[in-house]
Amino acid sequence: MLYAFRLAHAGWILARSGAFGFADADAMPAGPARAVRLARMIEPRGLSDGERGRRLSDALNRLGPSYVKLGQFLATRADIVGAEAADALSLLKDDMAPFPTEEARAIVEANLGRPVDQVFSSFSDSIAAASIAQVHKAELRGDEGDDESDEAPETKFVAVKVLRPDARRRFARDLATFYAAARSVERWLPETRRLKPVTVVQTLERSVILEMDLRLEAAALSEMAENTSGEPDFYVPGVEWSLMGRDVLVTEWVDATPLSRLDAVDAAGHDRKKLAQIVVQSFLRHALRDGFFHADMHEGNLFVDAAGRLVAVDLGIMGRIGPQERRFLAEILYGFIKRDYKRLAEVHFEAGYVPAVHSVDDFAQALRAIGEPIHGQLASDISMAKLLGLLFEITDVFDMQTREELLFLQKTMVVVEGVARRLDPDFDMWTTSEPVVGDWIQRHLGPGGRIEQAGEGLAALGRLAGQLPAMAERAEHISRELDRMSEHGIRLDAETVQAIATAEGHRTRSERRAYWVIAISIAIIAAIFVSAL
Repeated sequence: MLYAFRLAHAGWILARSGAFGFADADAMPAGPARAVRLARMIEPRGLSDGERGRRLSDALNRLGPSYVKLGQFLATRADIVGAEAADALSLLKDDMAPFPTEEARAIVEANLGRPVDQVFSSFSDSIAAASIAQVHKAELRGDEGDDESDEAPETKFVAVKVLRPDARRRFARDLATFYAAARSVERWLPETRRLKPVTVVQTLERSVILEMDLRLEAAALSEMAENTSGEPDFYVPGVEWSLMGRDVLVTEWVDATPLSRLDAVDAAGHDRKKLAQIVVQSFLRHALRDGFFHADMHEGNLFVDAAGRLVAVDLGIMGRIGPQERRFLAEILYGFIKRDYKRLAEVHFEAGYVPAVHSVDDFAQALRAIGEPIHGQLASDISMAKLLGLLFEITDVFDMQTREELLFLQKTMVVVEGVARRLDPDFDMWTTSEPVVGDWIQRHLGPGGRIEQAGEGLAALGRLAGQLPAMAERAEHISRELDRMSEHGIRLDAETVQAIATAEGHRTRSERRAYWVIAISIAIIAAIFVSAL
């Protein structure tokens, strides 16, 4: 009942925002279609798509941080919410009112085990607040930090990220409501089971739980720093490991200009076209080369420093893809660039994403229908992110199962491309992507890549050969035990026999109680029946 009330409350707010106007009731079964039409009766009249998107964003912010996260996550699932709603949700900004500085100081003290004034000589009010945490600027005292030099320490400013005090409680409460809604959808709309609504909520849960442990974000910063140490145009802040807690993350302060302020970027003399290239090529390089990428690369998390480097912060949401998914991504992008639709189709079948009951040629035809319309257009009119979105739209026709890691990639591609186009309205996604993707294809799928793969195969065989003696010994032991059991039967030690006897006793008593309950219930029902006569 409580879940139903919460869902009804959220549904009312979303209906008043006009959110259900994004739904196509004509394409729905009768029951959901009636519900959508009823919901649309209470929305304001004459809403444009832009106004509807803005009101949806406001409604999710009003419902709370968990709904903001859900909205951002559903922006990756055009196959569930539809292309128009996904576009509206992709503009949702994780920008919340800050909580009091005194509460932040209390959380810092609890995590660091010391008063704030013993660690920092200054501690500002919040300078940025989101649904999970907020950030403060602070100055370390001279004896803090990782600097082990004997020289007099310089003034060192840091960014202090503090988890919201009620983040875990509110998310746990709302998550139960999301699960109730997802299970109801799967129960009453069987055709949605292919989209895995419950799995969507599970993925959201895992993502946010990881994001709410700031120690994991510190580890992500460290790993990304190692991966990108040789890149002259990309940087992530260093972590102050001596000042670490589950709810507090302290990193170096980087003086840089946010990409969200284009006027400031221009005033600092930065080349916006070059920055757009750096944003996209950095993302593709990290995804393809490392299989580890920043999955929340919007303007609020990206800065440019005085040297022209792209500085990325807020690594709470990271994406990982394995070798197979990297190859899939590279070949998909390269196939569309080269218009090789037959190879594109073969890649899907080789990866097992399309069931073998379908035809490679039929799937290649569907891919051609997606790819051909974009060729011959102006670079500013071609969106690779939308192309990938169209690719996922044909999943229903060819029985493709949802691949969460690929949806994460597509969502990040949408955001990254949007950042690049706002920096450079004439941005050419294809020309910018081709060097990174082509280099990866040449390295991993060319002659050199084949040799490298053969070497890895030989190394794996070598490791297996080293394990053969132990495997043979285990196999011999198992064989002896099977021979013994076949000859003498299975023997149990005294402790096991006693445990079985105890369990059997409990079971027998439980059965007797159950029989009595059934007998009494039958007697009561019989008495009621007789009295009624």
